[in-house]
Amino acid sequence: MITLTGFADEISPDLDVQLDVLESESIRYLELRGVWGKNVLQLTEEEALTVKERLAERRVGVSSIGSPIGKIQITDDFETHLEDARRAVRLANFFQAPFVRVFSFYIPDGDYEKHRPEVLRRMQRLAQLAEREGVVLLHENESHIYGDTGERCLDLLQTVSSFHLRAAFDPANFVQCGVKPVNEAYPLVGDYTSYVHVKDAIMGKGTVVPAGDGDGELRELIHELSRRRFSGFMSLEPHLRAAGKFEGFTNPGLFVVASKAIKRLLAEQAMEWN
Repeated sequence: MITLTGFADEISPDLDVQLDVLESESIRYLELRGVWGKNVLQLTEEEALTVKERLAERRVGVSSIGSPIGKIQITDDFETHLEDARRAVRLANFFQAPFVRVFSFYIPDGDYEKHRPEVLRRMQRLAQLAEREGVVLLHENESHIYGDTGERCLDLLQTVSSFHLRAAFDPANFVQCGVKPVNEAYPLVGDYTSYVHVKDAIMGKGTVVPAGDGDGELRELIHELSRRRFSGFMSLEPHLRAAGKFEGFTNPGLFVVASKAIKRLLAEQAMEWN
């Protein structure tokens, strides 16, 4: 069974608007990345409590903390960043979210082999932190980080070898790296995939489009998920308008377009969702 969720900050910075649109689309979870114009890691304790209470009132759960952990240069200081990671993990437990989204660090000049040992050292420490706190990190493949191709994602996941580090499979991000998501990447990381980002893009241009309208092989991906009897979250991250580095923005209407697009693809293959 697929459970739909999404980066609700792409709807609006306002939490009530986010929840209204999710409710209109019968989506019962959100991936908590931003609210009131603040990244989730910047919320005060009082603000976090307010969010939690509002979510409980609306009966909406948190599928994952959409943190920016690992979205720094591999040459940047890690110990300071580790404090942010601890904050992200604490928030996951506070919101009873099973997952925290992470990245594997931007690599200067594309020199992946040179920086591989430090990437793996850092990711190992992050996985150990997650294990101690009982949450699972989801590595999102993103352009220009270490894990931006299927091969390097597999290297990362195999080498760290932790049940507390899994893959958040992002088709559009693979497309933007010139990788065919299902034909090339998914055979490598399918066994490690615990979460899927619903995002599509045009090969060569990188333009983000609704699910099924690009080269993200979303139909093929859904077929593979069905074949493997995948049960988990598919998270709407439409990016249908220009977005900043840490926070996307779509708007309520375009988020609904994105929601209906993935529901249509799921219906084509008789794949149930809730």
